[in-house]
Amino acid sequence: MPAFRLERRSVQKPWGRRDVPAFFGPVPAEGDPLGEVWFPDPRGDDADLLVKYLFTSQKLSVQVHPGDVAARAAGYKRGKDEAWIVLAADPGATIGLGLTREVSREALCAAALDGSIEDLLDWRPVKPGDVLYSAAGTVHALGAGLVVVEIQQNLDLTYRLYDYGRPRELHLDEGIAVAEPGPWRGVSATVPNVRGRSRLTAGPAFVVERWQGATAEIGTDGEAPIWLVPLVGASRADGTAMEPGSVWVARGPTHLEVPGDTTLLSAYAGSAIRAVVTAAA
Repeated sequence: MPAFRLERRSVQKPWGRRDVPAFFGPVPAEGDPLGEVWFPDPRGDDADLLVKYLFTSQKLSVQVHPGDVAARAAGYKRGKDEAWIVLAADPGATIGLGLTREVSREALCAAALDGSIEDLLDWRPVKPGDVLYSAAGTVHALGAGLVVVEIQQNLDLTYRLYDYGRPRELHLDEGIAVAEPGPWRGVSATVPNVRGRSRLTAGPAFVVERWQGATAEIGTDGEAPIWLVPLVGASRADGTAMEPGSVWVARGPTHLEVPGDTTLLSAYAGSAIRAVVTAAA
């Protein structure tokens, strides 16, 4: 099947922003600002991955997601690993990822109840170009002043542990049960490729790559879909221009053109996808 564009769904959030990239605007002056843009796959739960853009003006809640085993036990199809690709970051912007030290589950619950979990989080400075893979079970929170692409396993289930006094439901029993109460365990860093293909991160559930300056044939018949996220310039899939602010899915052989002045993210479930680079672009 040729690559096709996913429809996008804008979600207003109190912690969102009005100064978003032009291709997502204009943001209405009334109501909450834009917090998320979702690109759901028409296959619904059968799709392995989900792509979002996130825009933050405040800290997001401290939260955790279940892994495959816990999610399936709760009646869901899969767990939720996620990765963030930082596109823009205000000076001093941070992401809380994992804890600063190992604690007991009882201590983690107590910290969530009294608010000290905010200090227990490992708040890491981030800058444009950073890529962080947060495996299921990692206690985390996005900070303020960020624009990120979030690539995740396709599960809409979040256990909120702490929300800075906002009047929203917490899920302490479920969240503490699936949390890894310790430091973040990072995954692979960037692996450069001499012909325009770099692996940014490869976790247990999916891989994210950056393509820049290459023409390639990707995928094979019957192979898992590939999500394509153009960031800069007009790359092309089977001759169709893919502009920034869109997300595409290819479910079979696709001819991909990514000139040197463009940048494209690709993501796929599993650990490998066939990609034959035919020429530098």
